[in-house]
Formats: sequence, C-alpha cells, structure tokens
Amino acid sequence: MKKQPVTLVTGATRGIGAATAQMLAEAGHCVIGTGRSRPEHTPGPFYEVDFADPDATAAVLARIVEEHEVDHLVNNAGVSQSRSLEETTVADMDLHYAVNLRAAVQCTQAVVPGMKGRGRGRIVNISSRVVLGRADRTPYAAAKAGLLSLSRGWALELAAFGITVNTIAPGPVRTALFDRNHPEGSEAYDTLLKTVPGGRFGTPDEVAAPIAFLLTDGAAYINGQVIYVCGGASVGAAPV
Repeated sequence: MKKQPVTLVTGATRGIGAATAQMLAEAGHCVIGTGRSRPEHTPGPFYEVDFADPDATAAVLARIVEEHEVDHLVNNAGVSQSRSLEETTVADMDLHYAVNLRAAVQCTQAVVPGMKGRGRGRIVNISSRVVLGRADRTPYAAAKAGLLSLSRGWALELAAFGITVNTIAPGPVRTALFDRNHPEGSEAYDTLLKTVPGGRFGTPDEVAAPIAFLLTDGAAYINGQVIYVCGGASVGAAPV
C-alpha cells in the first residue's frame, strides 16, 4: 500500500496556508502545520512557532523531523508590510528577511536530508507577483525576490536526489488580511483591481490548487519554475 504523504505547510493558520492545508488533507496527505498560535481546527499535527525567532524555529523543526518523515514542504509563512523606500527601516528589513527568507532556509535545511535519504521530495516556495515591481513594498519585495532566486538554485542542487523545487507567486488574493487592508469599494481596492486583467481578485483555493499539483507525481518533471497565480497581472494591465 502506498505510504500516506506527509506535508509540512508553514503559516497554515489562515489565508493561502490554511486553504492549502485543508486541500491537501482532503487529498489524503498527513498535513503538519505551523503558526504563531494554534487555531481551533487543524487538519493534522500542529506546532506553534514564531519564525522571527531563529532559535525557536530551529527547536520546533528538530521536533518535527524527529516525529515525522516529511515528504513535502510548502514554505508559505510570511509577513507583508506596505513600506515605501523612504519609510523602510532596518527593523522592517530584518523582520521580512527573518520570516520570509531565513525561516524558509531553515525549514528546507531541516527536511532535505530525509528527502535525500528517500530519493524523493517536493518543495514549493510561496513568493509574490510583487517581485516584478510594485510601489511601496521595499522589504516584502526584496525578501520574496530572494526566495524566488533560492528556489532556482535549490532546484539545481537537489534535482539529482529526486527533489523538485518550484515557486508559486500569487497576485492579489481575497484573504481576511487583504480585505482589512483593501475594503471592497475603497480607493485602494478599486486601484488594485485595475491592475488585474481578469477583473477580479483570486481566492486562497485558487492558489492552493497549483501548490497541491506541484506535490503530485504528475509534476515530477517540473523543476525550478515559477508559476504566477495572478489573473494575468504578471503580464500587464488589460486594455481600457
């Protein structure tokens, strides 16, 4: 009988992470989730951790790999603050680097030895369409661009071990945080909507679906790629 895949999803408490965890659980995965606080419901084992703390991150990852054989990793945890170049502080840069980039490196380092030993693994990193350019996103764009670049390098390093590394780069997605920052009918909402040729914002499930696909056997020959899930916003604005 085929072994149940074990998948670690970071930042699994809300938004894209929660949708991904639920979708994978329904597809038969044992989903290990992480987050800063435990939600009321989780589809599998859950570990509380603040990825801004490197020592706490290392400790919880040691527990996870001791207790589970992780087949897949979705590096989804992140922090996003709207900051212009002139507003950005060193503390802003450090926070975005720590949560969006350094923690992803730690998570990947923790699970790769086991993947190598089994001769197979899938890693999906969640970047963002902002890597192609958006105003007022200095720390976030820098960290997410770094993660996309790491994905390409890791894909080359790990391919010989049967491990693929790919990137999903979402555009605007209707999460609870998004709705708080862009209330429907507000100027911020309407201005951003004009940048999406599809004429609407995405849903967490629409991002979770390609993540789930990249973990399947059918995606074994996809490696080192970035998939923009953005309604066409990565291509350009639709004609008026």
